[in-house]
Amino acid sequence: MARKIIKWILWALLALLVLFGIQLARNWDTIRRTMLGGLHVYETTPPALPADIKRPAILVFSKTNGFRHEEAIPAANGLFAQMAKDNGWGYFQTENGAAFDPAILSRFDAVVFNNVSGDVFTPHQRQALKSYIENGGGFVGIHGAGGDFSYDWRWYVDDLIGAQFKGHPLGPQFQQATVRVEDKAHPAMQGLPESWQRVDEWYSFDKAPRRPGYHVLLTLDERTFANHKMMGKDLTMGADHPIAWWHCVGKGRVLYSAMGHQAAAYAEPEYRAMLRGAIDWALHGKDCAAPVTGQEQPR
Repeated sequence: MARKIIKWILWALLALLVLFGIQLARNWDTIRRTMLGGLHVYETTPPALPADIKRPAILVFSKTNGFRHEEAIPAANGLFAQMAKDNGWGYFQTENGAAFDPAILSRFDAVVFNNVSGDVFTPHQRQALKSYIENGGGFVGIHGAGGDFSYDWRWYVDDLIGAQFKGHPLGPQFQQATVRVEDKAHPAMQGLPESWQRVDEWYSFDKAPRRPGYHVLLTLDERTFANHKMMGKDLTMGADHPIAWWHCVGKGRVLYSAMGHQAAAYAEPEYRAMLRGAIDWALHGKDCAAPVTGQEQPR
């Protein structure tokens, strides 16, 4: 009898190991991206671009060596492609980091980072992006583009995004909350209500990006959702919780929105209008020192 019990226990343990192995194999890519330092994939051969790309033009980039927003990325790419068609913008979408070369970037007026995550560039590609923005290229970053816990490239988070992500609530991960417009004059805020309720994965940052030259567009009202913790860690930022902002990097215009985890976000009229205004603003007026209606000039 004892032998039978031991035999059944061993078979049960074997079955559990098999199930564990199956789950590990199924989720290995996500585990590598989120728990084992991310992927280390770097392209050196650039993508083939159309011979003619009308101007102004956007380059939409959605490469992920870190966490991948599987549903949001295609939804956002589809939205940006439709926006380009509707507004007469040139458009090219890629996940090839070798597109970040001075000759290729010179064909675009703004780049859109659609939930880019992880360390995605070679040193040459990093320098190409940095020079492109500092010399007048526009940049719009969406959600995961500012959502890594740590960065190998400090310029990206310290000078381009402007705030270090520290987490988002879990249990529940997605919550309805109120977003308030702080800067009604900016083109990305045109036509938006003073506040509106929406569901998202709400990012918190190490500090509010309110140093000189930064301009907050939207704030999150923490009083309007219940859970502010991630695995017991308190993520509250208090009364000042910016969720979208803009600033200048050299001559380049930079705008970041922490919203947009779920595919449904890109069907929301308010968020679609905001993204359309943000990209249009980033595309026009290459010199960030140029006046922006109703805005305080960068210091």
